[in-house]
Amino acid sequence: MAAADHQAAAMPTPVPVPVRRARPGGVTAVVSPGWGDLDRGLFSISVAAELAGLHPQTLRIYEREGLLDPARSAGGTRRYSRRDIEKLAEICALAADGLNLAGIRRVLALQEETRQLQAELARLRELAGQQPGSGRASGPEKLPS
Repeated sequence: MAAADHQAAAMPTPVPVPVRRARPGGVTAVVSPGWGDLDRGLFSISVAAELAGLHPQTLRIYEREGLLDPARSAGGTRRYSRRDIEKLAEICALAADGLNLAGIRRVLALQEETRQLQAELARLRELAGQQPGSGRASGPEKLPS
């Protein structure tokens, strides 16, 4: 089974649901528990380890090896985000496919580089789409003689 299949089967993506509460005067307030921000550190190491099906010491090893970089609270406690939990699922899938930590580190680095290049390409395409005459696929524009 491919790594993406492992990840999809292991971690269903929770959908943030705002809670509506009636306030005095008929005003409705929307309370969001922070689930919308994938990078917000919400989970302690023990909760993150349980969500990922790993031992907390394994998460410390992954951090020491540069595979993870959880946020820290003001007191220095590790706080894992939803994106960190997704990354742990990806790490587990790659390990299950037989990669060692160095191989996993390389795959994750290449995936990040690919994401950055795709974002840059999308930005350049958008920029080119805003230029007059950008619909042509030909070479440089020729100036009249």
